[in-house]
Amino acid sequence: MSGRPRAARACEPLRVLHACAGLVVGASLLTVLRSGLAERSVALAFGVLVAVGETTRWSGPGSRGAAPLGTAAALSYALLGEHAGHATLHGAAQVVSVVAVASLLGSVPHLARGRGPVLDHLVRRVLAVGFAAVCFQPLYNRGVFDRWSGPAYALLLLALLVLTTLCEAVVAAALAHSRTGWPFPPLLRDELRSVPGIGSAVCATGAVMALAVAVVGLWALPVFSVPLLLTQLSLRRYAAVRATYRQTIASLARATEIAGYTPAGHARRVARLSQAVGRDLGLTEPELTVLEYAALMHDIGQLSLVDPVPAGATAALPPAEQRRIALLGGAVVRRTGVSAQVATVVERQADPYPEQPTAARIVRVVNAYEEKVRDAGPGGPLTALEELRLGAGGEYAPDVVEALARVLSRDCLTLPAGG
Repeated sequence: MSGRPRAARACEPLRVLHACAGLVVGASLLTVLRSGLAERSVALAFGVLVAVGETTRWSGPGSRGAAPLGTAAALSYALLGEHAGHATLHGAAQVVSVVAVASLLGSVPHLARGRGPVLDHLVRRVLAVGFAAVCFQPLYNRGVFDRWSGPAYALLLLALLVLTTLCEAVVAAALAHSRTGWPFPPLLRDELRSVPGIGSAVCATGAVMALAVAVVGLWALPVFSVPLLLTQLSLRRYAAVRATYRQTIASLARATEIAGYTPAGHARRVARLSQAVGRDLGLTEPELTVLEYAALMHDIGQLSLVDPVPAGATAALPPAEQRRIALLGGAVVRRTGVSAQVATVVERQADPYPEQPTAARIVRVVNAYEEKVRDAGPGGPLTALEELRLGAGGEYAPDVVEALARVLSRDCLTLPAGG
């Protein structure tokens, strides 16, 4: 089956989610325009806070949860029942309208700079806030929660925030699945893994904001904004440290290219394709990070060789020589201070595949593919895959070879179905 129908099917959930968000926003705006904006000062205060949170949102790689202030303010407004001791009159439609408009305004600088998937972020925000507002506002306005007070009311808000966070995680995983074609379960698992960290801080702050505004009014908003702004600063610093660490590993991996042991760009190509295969096989984000680093450094053992391997093609060497180079590479990695997990993958990439960890199996298959397809002409990818399939069950893990075929098929290569 060709890649085009598969891609079309993968985009269907994306279109559905975008259409749902558009309908929710459209219906909400029409409702507010017809009935008027209630409590304009409260709406303006929360709208400004959401917009500021969006403006300061970090939109770099791996930026999950990178707009904690905007998220907490939006959720707090969705769960706001009182303002300075007086019952509020805004409903779910106004919540969605204010949050959507403020988020869009706050995203203008990101759109102008071409940063990040802004549309998907807005869809996540609208659907999550809409879910929280629909769960809370109609019931609160009908007096269902009048008997809830003190700790019980606070726990109610936290429970609704947890449900909203789970809803947003499902939406985020569905959007990523539609965009990339990667398996949905590991994407959802990665989203849920982030909840106990920054997600819990956002939920707690959102609940506290709603409770504080109910008692002291809008002055509570700037007070509780400071911790989340500091959290956002810490997130950026942590991301910068990780980026520097990755650049260091990439520089070490280039040593084999500079020394002439491997072709230029080989390590980067193996790392990029290995990550795609790992995602297809359902690896988590921490496992993908180990896989990326190991793939970047998989050839570093060749620096210990007196006589370089022609074109750095270790896949064609005898198994004993491949294992010797792999062990030398693992020893080098351990001396660099990189994670021991990375060193283990590098050391075991030449072991018989039933004894290898999944990351080592992936590196071995992708490295062999990259070496076989190099300078092979237009039919190289198909020929290389067939050679790997013939070696599957002996040298290469069959499930990894088929995952590689699926990844290449999604990249618009015409591949034969089979195993």
